Amino acid sequence: MKLKKQKVFPQHRPILEQVGENIRLARKRRKFTTIQVAERANIDRTTLYYIEQGKPSVSMGAYFNVLRVLNLHEDFLKLAADDDFGRKLQDLDLA
Repeated sequence: MKLKKQKVFPQHRPILEQVGENIRLARKRRKFTTIQVAERANIDRTTLYYIEQGKPSVSMGAYFNVLRVLNLHEDFLKLAADDDFGRKLQDLDLA
């Protein structure tokens, strides 16, 4: 089965780019090289480069492993944790 290339709408690209920039800054603050992080995350250095650029084609697992190396893996639990809109829809369905 051929995998589909992930596409992100242009208006949403800055969000991924900001995530990548945040990861890059966290790496630099820790004074880790790209080689160190890539090896510890068990990914290719090119993949780390793509993560730091906010490329949507990189798997969530790779993002998670980089965050783990940077000791930021608990931040993954914050994704979609605050679902106000979903709760409002659920409340409407209960009424």
